[in-house]
Amino acid sequence: MKKYILLTGCAGFIGFHLSEKLLKKNYNLIGVDSVNNYYNPKLKYRRLNILKKKKNFKFLKIDLSDRKKTFKLLSKYNYKFVIHLAAQPGVRYSLKHPETYVKNNILVFSNIIDFIKEKKLKFFYASSSSVYGDSKSFPKKESDLLQPNNIYSLTKKNNEETANLYAKFYGITAVGLRFFTVYGEYGRPDMFILKFLQSVIHKKKIYVYNKGNHFRDFTYINDTIEMTFNLIKNINKFKKGNHIFNICRGKSESLRKIVSHLILLTNYKKIIYTKSFNTEVYKTHGSNNKINQYFKKGRNPFIDIKSGINKTYKWFLENQNLFK
Repeated sequence: MKKYILLTGCAGFIGFHLSEKLLKKNYNLIGVDSVNNYYNPKLKYRRLNILKKKKNFKFLKIDLSDRKKTFKLLSKYNYKFVIHLAAQPGVRYSLKHPETYVKNNILVFSNIIDFIKEKKLKFFYASSSSVYGDSKSFPKKESDLLQPNNIYSLTKKNNEETANLYAKFYGITAVGLRFFTVYGEYGRPDMFILKFLQSVIHKKKIYVYNKGNHFRDFTYINDTIEMTFNLIKNINKFKKGNHIFNICRGKSESLRKIVSHLILLTNYKKIIYTKSFNTEVYKTHGSNNKINQYFKKGRNPFIDIKSGINKTYKWFLENQNLFK
């Protein structure tokens, strides 16, 4: 009987690109997504339509918080392993709608990990750099103390702790992926680079918090997918336990530098520098030493930030209709 990879959140930014990669490598893939309206579903359906052109792709529209329906529909297929990327993103949004994070990040994770336990499968799941919280020591290593300072990051820490307990008591094998600030083509419209570009075409003012005086470990989507795929290829090396990896470029860039390059590309200068939100951390900067062992020696998989933004901008110009 045919075996599939199950990937939740396939219509999301990272889920879409990882699905594309797996399909190109001739894996049989079942993609799951609820296609909610956190941001414009038009972008999500564009991603889905691209995936649906592949013969080795099946799509299931499921609200994974519905435990009974989830188990019933997913149990119809056999799986090699599971990649769980479905979640509610957004730090600021979590302050206004904490209940959706409990539902989509904690309840859904509970349903998926119970399904994995029942079917005796290995799985990968999305965590976040936000679990580190504010810090003064960098780069952050996977073994460092976690200090979430908002609802979103707290739910991600909860996911990691749940995976730890399931590994201890039920012997499951989990791989947690702490994604840093991922950007690129088909990206989330609520992330800074695409928010800037949308403001340009709509001729709106651009608000830069903390006057641009904070830093992020911006990681281009293709590099993110390459790192994740290299872990997937090595899935049989992972024994029972919860294995955590930073998925990051390993270099922190100031937001002022990003803004300067975007101004250079667009010649748009309607920018308002304002104070920071108390949910925002000053800096993210991860160590990628652990993940780098899965790359061939001497190979640098990371694109420089300006080239990554240039590629994103070129794609945006060709796909402005998705943001109007």
